[in-house]
Formats: sequence, C-alpha cells, structure tokens
Amino acid sequence: MQHAVKALTAALALALLVSACGGDPERPRTSAGGGHSAAATGGTPTPGGPEPTSCPNGGQLIKAVEIPAVHADPVHIPEAKVGGQTVPAVTVPGVDIPAQRVPAQCVDIRPAPGGCLSAVTIPATSIPEVRVPGAKIPGVNVAGVKAEPVRTPEVVSAAVHQEQVHVDEVCQSKPKQEGEYVSSAYRSSAYRSSLYRSSAYRSSLYRASACNDKHECIPEVRIPSINVPPVKIPPVSVPSAALKSYTAGKSQVLKGDGRIAYNIEADVLFDFGKADIKPAAVAELAKVAASIEREVPATATVQVDGHTDAKGDPATNQALSEQRARAIVEWLATRGGISRDRLKATGYGETKPVAANTKPGGSDDPGGRAKNRRVVISAKQH
Repeated sequence: MQHAVKALTAALALALLVSACGGDPERPRTSAGGGHSAAATGGTPTPGGPEPTSCPNGGQLIKAVEIPAVHADPVHIPEAKVGGQTVPAVTVPGVDIPAQRVPAQCVDIRPAPGGCLSAVTIPATSIPEVRVPGAKIPGVNVAGVKAEPVRTPEVVSAAVHQEQVHVDEVCQSKPKQEGEYVSSAYRSSAYRSSLYRSSAYRSSLYRASACNDKHECIPEVRIPSINVPPVKIPPVSVPSAALKSYTAGKSQVLKGDGRIAYNIEADVLFDFGKADIKPAAVAELAKVAASIEREVPATATVQVDGHTDAKGDPATNQALSEQRARAIVEWLATRGGISRDRLKATGYGETKPVAANTKPGGSDDPGGRAKNRRVVISAKQH
C-alpha cells in the first residue's frame, strides 16, 4: 500500500507535467462535460459588455470602484438699481459632475497542464480624469459703486493608469526515464500596486457688498467651494506557488498552485491502442477516487485529460485520447462516487508529449512513448 501511494505521488508529478509546458494556452476539443466559456477569460470587461461577478479558474475578483456624482446649485445674483441704472441679474452656473466607475475585473488564471504552475495576469486599470469648471462673479462699476470681478479657474484631477502585471507559466522539467529526480518549480507572486487620483477642489468665491454715497448698494455674493473626493483602487496580489520535487514513476500525485493532479501511464489503465479499462487498473483508479474525495472540495470540477504517443495517425490518436478520457470519466462517475456533472473529459492526442517518441538517431523510443501514453486527472483543492 505504501509503495502504491509513493508510486501515485511520483505519478502525479508526471501528470502535472503531462500537458505541454509553456505551450499553447488554448485547450483542444472537449467532451463529456463541455468546454471553456469564451466569456470566462477575466481581465477588463469588453466595452459595453457585462462586468464579471465571479472569475473562472479560481481567479480573484477585483471589485468595481464607484465614484459618486457631485452637484452644486447655480447661484443667482439679483438685479440692482444704482443711480437710476440697472445692474442686471446674473446667474453663476451650477456644476454637475456625473458619477464615474472603475469596472470590476478578474485576475486571469490560465489553465495549466500537469507539472506546470498557471500563468497569472492582473489586468491594467485606470481612474478617469475629472474636471471642475471655473466660475466668475462679474464686477460692477456704476454710479459710484465699484466691485472687482472675482474668478476661480477650472480644476483638473488628471487620469491615472496602472499597467497590467503578468507572470508566466512555470513548468517542471520532463523526466526521460522512470526513477529520474524532477526538481521543484516556483512561480513568483504577482502584484499590482494601488492607484490613486487626487481630489479636485475648487475654492469658494466671495464678492463683498458695495454702496455709493447715496447708500445705494449691490449685495454680497457667495459661491460655495466644490470638492470631488480622492479615489483609490486597492492593490492586487496573487501569492507565489510551488510544485514539489518528485521521482518519476508510472503513477504520480502532484500538489501545487492550489491543485492536485494524478498522472497515470496509459499502459496501467488500457491495452495498447484500446480504450477499455483493464481489470487490473481498478485498484489504481479506486485510490484516485478516494484521494479526490479526501482532498478536493465536493463542488470542484475534476478534469480528465487523455494523451497518446506519436505512433500512428494523428487523427486516430486524437480520437483515442478522447475515448480514454471519457472511459475514465465514466468509471469515476459510475464506480468512483464522483458526480458526473463535476467531470470534464479532454483529449490531447499526441500534441503534448512529456518525453521524446524517438531516440536522438531517429529510431523508435518505446520507453519515451510509454510515458507519453497517459491520463491525467486534476482538480482544484480550494
């Protein structure tokens, strides 16, 4: 039993290694559970499109920031009679600055193949500028009454921007033979610092009353100050992650980046070129199912990926990889106690080898091909 667990632990490493490290992030055709939603890519929402309320692949939701509207009433200066002349009424316009919004975003966690730590992208963000228009109280110079005009200029708080932060996918090395030591892998943290737009403050205006020697007066005028408060977007941080070292074997269990993966060489599960699970594989699959029950949340999706070697026709290999992934899904659903709606099957065919299919001279490498024939079962642990 202890030996089997060790083998599984080693296997997971290869399992996580399984898919092409650093390769094309696009996933191939998916069956038995559906594929990835195009809308579930995170990042900045499409202009005019809905903002995210949750994020795929365990990505962090960056909440929207609401910037309230600012309103100031117009100020009416009534007309006045001075020395038989009329000082006309004036209205100093009010101010209406509409509300602004920094939309919600997702930290994009790219699905990573086995043996790899996901790429992370924290999207760029901006706080738009805000302008408070200037104001003026006109001057008066009539019949011995004189008052200078009073002005305050437009106030602008400039837009600020924070660039996106990206950390690449990191993969462990690919073992060439059973018993080989595979070193640990480390992905650094990703951090987007906070963003701050200063307040926009227009000071108050005051024109004093003024009278002539006949005690004819114009009234004092006050225009209140206007303040648009500062805006702050908090920092965003994604912690570092690591995959532990392991010794390569026919079955491995790998943990890291919040995921657990089980890598099982296909020869343990299937006869060559077949998709029927061998009776001898039941014990291995039962251990995986029991581990998933212990280690994986009951609502987490369980991904099953099938892979083949490069011998034969690519289309045939693609179909075989899909059939094998579906066969494992069927077993886990009917005999492993895992709800079918949590299971997702994907076939990669021969596109993501973990070892060379041929030797340096070009001759066939049966050992390398055996490592490429595999099934990887993986899930988020939190």
